[in-house]
Amino acid sequence: MPKPLTDQDKRKQISVRGLAGVENVSDLKTNFNRHLHFTLVKDRNVATKRDYYFALANTVRDHLVGRWIRTQQHYYEKDPKRVYYLSLEFYMGRTLQNTMVNLALENACDEATYQLGLDMEELQDIEEDAGLGNGGLGRLAACFLDSMASLGLAAYGYGIRYEFGIFNQKIVNGWQVEEADDWLRYGNPWEKARPEYMRPVHFYGRVEHTPEGVKWVDTQVVLALPYDTPVPGYRNNVVNTMRLWSAKAPCDFNLKDFNVGGYIQAVLDRNLAENISRVLYPNDNFFEGKELRLKQEYFVVAATLQDIVRRFKSSKFGSTEVVRVDLSTLPDKVAIQLNDTHPAMAIPELMRILLDTEHQTWEKAWDICTRTCAYTNHTVLPEALERWPTDLLQNLLPRHLEIIYEINRRHLERIAKLYPGDHDRLRRMSLVEEGDQKKINMAHLCIVGSHAVNGVARIHSDILKATLFKDFYEVEPHKFQNKTNGITPRRWLVMCNPGLAEVIAERIGEDYIRDLDQLKKLLTFVDDDSLIHDIAKVKQENKLKFSAYLEEHYKVKINPNSMFDVQVKRIHEYKRQLLNCLHIITLYNRIKKEPNKNWTPRTIMIGGKAAPGYHTAKLIIRLITAIGEIVNHDTVVGDRLKVIFLENYKVTLAEKIIPASDLSEQISTAGTEASGTGNMKFMLNGALTIGTMDGANVEMAEEAGEENLFIFGMRVDDVDAMDKSGYDAMDYYNRIPELKQAMDQIAGGFFSPDQHDLFKDIVNMLLHHDRFKVFADYEAYIKCQEKVNALYKNPKEWTKMVIHNIAGCGKFSSDRTISQYAREIWGMEPSLERIPHSPSQWANSKSAFTFSMG
Repeated sequence: MPKPLTDQDKRKQISVRGLAGVENVSDLKTNFNRHLHFTLVKDRNVATKRDYYFALANTVRDHLVGRWIRTQQHYYEKDPKRVYYLSLEFYMGRTLQNTMVNLALENACDEATYQLGLDMEELQDIEEDAGLGNGGLGRLAACFLDSMASLGLAAYGYGIRYEFGIFNQKIVNGWQVEEADDWLRYGNPWEKARPEYMRPVHFYGRVEHTPEGVKWVDTQVVLALPYDTPVPGYRNNVVNTMRLWSAKAPCDFNLKDFNVGGYIQAVLDRNLAENISRVLYPNDNFFEGKELRLKQEYFVVAATLQDIVRRFKSSKFGSTEVVRVDLSTLPDKVAIQLNDTHPAMAIPELMRILLDTEHQTWEKAWDICTRTCAYTNHTVLPEALERWPTDLLQNLLPRHLEIIYEINRRHLERIAKLYPGDHDRLRRMSLVEEGDQKKINMAHLCIVGSHAVNGVARIHSDILKATLFKDFYEVEPHKFQNKTNGITPRRWLVMCNPGLAEVIAERIGEDYIRDLDQLKKLLTFVDDDSLIHDIAKVKQENKLKFSAYLEEHYKVKINPNSMFDVQVKRIHEYKRQLLNCLHIITLYNRIKKEPNKNWTPRTIMIGGKAAPGYHTAKLIIRLITAIGEIVNHDTVVGDRLKVIFLENYKVTLAEKIIPASDLSEQISTAGTEASGTGNMKFMLNGALTIGTMDGANVEMAEEAGEENLFIFGMRVDDVDAMDKSGYDAMDYYNRIPELKQAMDQIAGGFFSPDQHDLFKDIVNMLLHHDRFKVFADYEAYIKCQEKVNALYKNPKEWTKMVIHNIAGCGKFSSDRTISQYAREIWGMEPSLERIPHSPSQWANSKSAFTFSMG
């Protein structure tokens, strides 16, 4: 049972956690008991912890409903421009605590549950993560939803309601094993099914060109059933909607082509249609050209565009009649943002609607389409770029392939006029890639079909213009922009690190939560002993709490005074977890060689999932666990070095580990990490960064001062030069004794005594075909880590550097990112105004009968 907060505690926590007023607490208790009784049909004698969680979730959700209805009514009346964020992934994590933070209910709920004899943290732990994403791209979408609501934008997130999200990772005998993530097993209190907005989605069939126009006929139909989840802004009474589509077979599925005796089989075969929304593809930065995946991509796009057109036609000052028949003003009222190329089919689908249903001319339709759509690129890795075989498209979406061919014909005609006789340029810029198998380059489709194309960090956007999209940049430089990624300070500071949020609020007030640039004010306190003390104290408390969590869940005893050195992200060769491993082995060998030296103790934690089919990534996990088995049981080393693989890294684990970290590892090969957002989370939570000049690290160094990050290794230009001259791993191996020793230990079975050649594939890759040049940065990395050790021995100087970093975080709020998207791409103006909230909205008959939540 948690101790009741003292008055002093409460005064300290009031600003960030909201006021626990007596009436508020009393209402919450009443509503909690009402939900336990009427919603869950339980009394206190038989209720389980899970029942209590659902009662609390429903109680908090009640506070969203009035605001949600009022917000949608407000948009209906004001008819603002709306933005539609289309993404195949939304990595939301848990919803309960985030909702309490944004509604200022945290203290009141804490007090209410305490008075009911319950522990709120224990109840929060029952909630399943909504793991509908793989990593950065999906989590970015979730942060963007929070910022769009907090900035008062009329925004909608559209995606797929996967029945199974990213797999749960178990480590068994040191290997990753995947388990299905049955996150909906107990129900989801945050979603509301909307069967009245069900939409048909067509697949297969054939195209008929008739005098009346083009018809796509003999299709198979799958229904898209929407589920709405509220997205509350930060204390501004705005509640936007995330609408996720679930696939349903139509009632007559497989029954209309009456096959005698086939009734039972026909009903069983409904599963085939409904498989579309069954499972999230678990690949990060890798394209797998499977028909089911293409079906998912078209499914979300087709359902969403029907919704967009319906809402566009009916939204006009209090009328439910279809009032807009002319779609020529669509770009004035609608912006569609494509989160990578996964929703690229939105471009031919919008064209299909405009041409075949709305009977626009091609020129008019194309003008509407390009002014409406915009495209965000998330990677330059060639294996991640989507290229769909034309035979797959011909079979599944024949009309769309025709439209893509016509887009390409007109596009190439234009390029040929600009560059007469330059056939190689036509080949490079075509949407159609010829070869053994004809393919459609989806990135090219997105560039040609959008009015804006952006990368996600300055260096990434520059690389796009100089390399991947160079030809397109030369033709239409005005299309290309940068929008450096950001993170929401609500989840990633106020919610996950309330201690630090308070320490900051005591110095500069709490407005920074809405305007993160205000963190700059902390620079005036950089030499203030009381701030230095308070920041260090919060970090130590977070480390102790996480140490207890580790001991409970991993059965390892760790030294909370050691440096917590953390690399958590998807396991991928380009992220170079192997470079981290080489440092661990080097450090281990040094301690063994000079056990009496005064070493800086470290607990090195690495976590992240490997795509199930990515052999090298799974072997990297096995190497990390193998190193841990040797290092952690070596009595000579003791608690001066511990290595822990963090199992099942996900949003909720990130919220625990990031506030407790001292050192953040951001060590990708320069030019490979588009942006990174974990780097920003660590920076905001008082960790220092060791990293390469890659992705947003470049801008982090700019904002905090390069002297306040541990930057090492090759820059992009160095990597390019090495690509031209050739990278010879053997040269480094033969020249650097400590590197050779570490590699020989991995190759010789020192870390795998039961199977000496266990890691031969990793050794072979590192020595003979390492695309990401691990050895080239090894020496610089080891030297940089020595500087980290030295500074950690001086806690005051370390903490001053931390303060410089926190003060430099303002730019990395997703509020800033979204404000730039709004003004520079969507043509919308963000606002920090609160919208009026009437708590008894349901009693207002006007709102009940003239307004729809659609």
